[in-house]
Amino acid sequence: MVISRASRIGARVVRELLSRRGPSAPLSLGASTSLARRHLGARRQSSPAMQPSDKLFQGALLQKHFFCSTTTADGAHGGCDEEKDKISVTFIDKDGEEKQIKVPIGMSMLEAAHENDIELEGACEGSLACSTCHVVVMDVEYYNKLDDPTDEENDMLDLAFGLTETSRLGCQVIARPELDGVRLAIPAATRNFAVDGYVPKPH
Repeated sequence: MVISRASRIGARVVRELLSRRGPSAPLSLGASTSLARRHLGARRQSSPAMQPSDKLFQGALLQKHFFCSTTTADGAHGGCDEEKDKISVTFIDKDGEEKQIKVPIGMSMLEAAHENDIELEGACEGSLACSTCHVVVMDVEYYNKLDDPTDEENDMLDLAFGLTETSRLGCQVIARPELDGVRLAIPAATRNFAVDGYVPKPH
């Protein structure tokens, strides 16, 4: 586009010089340069500030820039959102060893333990038919943030080994944002109809 415009301006300059000086008159470099500048100046003044094609091109660039910026921002926020969808939970086993894991919001502590190779039994697989996923919430502050246990859970807790005031069944403790940082201790023993150490595989 730029080359074609320059060619047209150059042709007009040559024609005007020839018409003024005649075919046999010598053509000086200074005169042709001066005349070309006048033509360019007149064209700039008479032409609009931006041609429609230029506006379309600039608009496409802006749209592309906006799309790229939005995509990058969304990608960055996506990572942050993914982290926010998990909470930090620390399990303490019967030997006092601690293991910190990330648990997705909405997942039970029993499921989280099985997915992270933590020995929390759960013989009935979360159906409230046993007390083998018994855990002790180490901090009363976090215990008070939990929903009150149902009658079915209380019935099973009555059968749990080493029952405490902050005991809960792991299958009934669901990950929520306000539980971020909770610490759960696994009792040294369980009362179970299954073989000791039995851990059902997660479905």
